[in-house]
Amino acid sequence: MDEQLPETPTVPPPQPEGLNSALARNIHALRERHRQEEQSASLQEKLAQAVTAFTGSMTFVYVHLAVVIVWITVNLGWIPGAPRFDPTFVILATAASVEAIFLSTFVLISQNRAAKAADRRADLDLQINLLAEHEVTRLISLASAIAEKLGVVESRGPELEELERDIAPEAVLDTLEKE
Repeated sequence: MDEQLPETPTVPPPQPEGLNSALARNIHALRERHRQEEQSASLQEKLAQAVTAFTGSMTFVYVHLAVVIVWITVNLGWIPGAPRFDPTFVILATAASVEAIFLSTFVLISQNRAAKAADRRADLDLQINLLAEHEVTRLISLASAIAEKLGVVESRGPELEELERDIAPEAVLDTLEKE
């Protein structure tokens, strides 16, 4: 046999050819849910999201930079023939203040919508984690029963008895709130 051993003691695992069917289904379901949430958004929410997306872009920064530079150069009298319309920059300051009020409102609307979506995802995560905890607890009980039936010495012990107990989420929350 003329097999060559790898230079390192570890070998990268083979890459799967595709996604597990359950994972592919879950990805599709999550994308579909996201699409439905986007479609169900009200006109005001869509407008707020569009404004927030634009104002959070570098294009918005560049446009503002250009407008402010032109505004300042015109009102300082550096552009010959251009009439000064805001020599004290009061209009610029007022416009910037009003714009900041509206932009912060649009951002808050978008953040509220995103927070609601995050809350829904957190609830889903919690439900899945509670289900997984319950299933693991049942598997430990089953494996312990099989081990006991087969006479495995480690089938009983205080740590296994503790692991076989179901978790009560209410008790965990009560304990966390006391601290």
